[in-house]
Amino acid sequence: MLLDANALMMPAQYQIDLFDELRALVGGYEPLVLKRVMNELEGISREKGQTGAAARMGLTIGSRCTVAEDKDLKPGTVDEQVVDYAVRNGCLVVTNDRRLRDELYARGIGVISMRKQKKLELLRR
Repeated sequence: MLLDANALMMPAQYQIDLFDELRALVGGYEPLVLKRVMNELEGISREKGQTGAAARMGLTIGSRCTVAEDKDLKPGTVDEQVVDYAVRNGCLVVTNDRRLRDELYARGIGVISMRKQKKLELLRR
């Protein structure tokens, strides 16, 4: 199960336990995060305020995940690499990013996203 930066920031933004919510939703899983996602969070973590604090918490949560190498992925944005990785490996993606979610749907990839800002939900089209 691949997590993007938005997913890793959800615990700070919505006061949820991401790993408990995922376990309750899908059972056993291996949380993965791309190295570029961690780099993206490092950049955001330098900001002041709630966004920076959420990114710092996201980095902590991301450190509990397996960091997937992204060197074989197509060059592009972080979101494009998340899609590429998910398509190649057939894994679910946890995100709250609407554009990314729509792109994943178009490719037939399952998405886990927030519902009503308090529960995670598995979405498929």
